Amino acid sequence: MHPFSASNYIDLSNTPHAELFSAANEPAWFALSRIAHYLKTHLRPGIHGDVSDQAFIGSPIFIGAGSVVEPGATIKGPAWIGSGCTIRSGAYLRGNVIVGDRCVLGNSSEFKNCILMDEVDVPHFSYVGDSIMGCGSHLGAGVILSNVKLDSQEVQVCHAGQRIPTGLRKFGAIVGDRTEVGCNSVISPGSVLGRDCILYPGTHWHGVLEQSRIVKIRQTQEIVTRQPKDS
Repeated sequence: MHPFSASNYIDLSNTPHAELFSAANEPAWFALSRIAHYLKTHLRPGIHGDVSDQAFIGSPIFIGAGSVVEPGATIKGPAWIGSGCTIRSGAYLRGNVIVGDRCVLGNSSEFKNCILMDEVDVPHFSYVGDSIMGCGSHLGAGVILSNVKLDSQEVQVCHAGQRIPTGLRKFGAIVGDRTEVGCNSVISPGSVLGRDCILYPGTHWHGVLEQSRIVKIRQTQEIVTRQPKDS
């Protein structure tokens, strides 16, 4: 099994999209390049949830039973959204998005070419591009999964002193099952976060985080007396 195999980070036992991660001897990020073809061949459009007539719904789209799309949400196709999800006002899904069951995609959050497993929670002001989020993972308000390097070159995964080529120019992060990323954190391209991790608010993370780890940061503050303005 490849050390970055999807099954090391994500529970694939209940998802209907396990085919995206078909080989155990390859890294999870290989699935990102398959999303468009997978949706083209497997997606059967249908709206089975409660969709506001003030939302923009493109094509092709599948929305499962019990899902709610609020006024002001935008869903461009192709997109596959599971059952019991909430797509809040201001959410922007701009193509090649796969969403599991009971997920929350929130206000002013943008999603593209990504896979969200069951019970993912991205409720406020986040960007999820070219990334995979495991079951029950959560992004606090303002978290960015950055997907392109500043020099626009191939994204590499940095681990154990090595740079592992991904073959991708756009790759954000793998976020393991039940991992929590605190508010206003930035996750740099090519990051891999293990299961059951916590990253403190305001973290800037780059690289591989082993499972069940907590990333703590400390902020130094100085409080001084404000001088009165000249009268």
